[in-house]
Amino acid sequence: MAKRVSIFVTCIVDQLFPKVGLAMADVLERLGYEVDFPEDQTCCGQPAFNTGYRQEACQVARHFLKVFRDSEYVVVPSGSCTSMIAHHFHDLFPADEAAGDLRAADALAPRVWEFSKFVLEVAGVDDVGARLQDVVTYHDSCHALREFGIRDGPRRLLANVRGLELREMDAAEECCGFGGTFSIKFPEISGGMAGTKIDSIVRTGAQTVVSVDSSCLMQIQGALSRAALPVRTMHLAEVLASR
Repeated sequence: MAKRVSIFVTCIVDQLFPKVGLAMADVLERLGYEVDFPEDQTCCGQPAFNTGYRQEACQVARHFLKVFRDSEYVVVPSGSCTSMIAHHFHDLFPADEAAGDLRAADALAPRVWEFSKFVLEVAGVDDVGARLQDVVTYHDSCHALREFGIRDGPRRLLANVRGLELREMDAAEECCGFGGTFSIKFPEISGGMAGTKIDSIVRTGAQTVVSVDSSCLMQIQGALSRAALPVRTMHLAEVLASR
């Protein structure tokens, strides 16, 4: 009997980068998992939570908990959304006001996994049989790095992709400047941070920037496009799905 995982594709992947969700499903199926996509899924509530709309965030979070309550694993192609579910759902529900929701959030949290950590730590695989002839550099997204310590894992996975050369940038761990609504509220600062990141990418000579968060890649690709630079972006799942 195939092992079963549920995938939560996140708002930004669903709306703007559907190929990332398909690539994640492809990799998981290749590893022997039966992939379930609960069609009632919507958002994790992070945008509302980050902008101070706590009540609205609670409503979205309750829906998420209902949709995924029976999932053995929930795999997510985003460090920031994984962090919202696994860490900040607990902050949404005070024990004295929403004890049932808090228990549900705490019960689900250990079953929610960022995609690269799931591949490495649950599936126990660091070589998925991928092949991609390319020179890439890796961007450490803030939530994945700082809330989950995801640094070496994606690089291990990339190192086992046939034909791929990984070149480290000198500002790999610096923020790209997206930060969700931060980039809207503080566009000048966000743009300056993106510029620093782009300069670091260019110095590597890489043809592709890889990360585990599509929101970061959207910010980086926008800056690359405005600068008319011939560098593309790819989510780690897309790289690992390559044959």
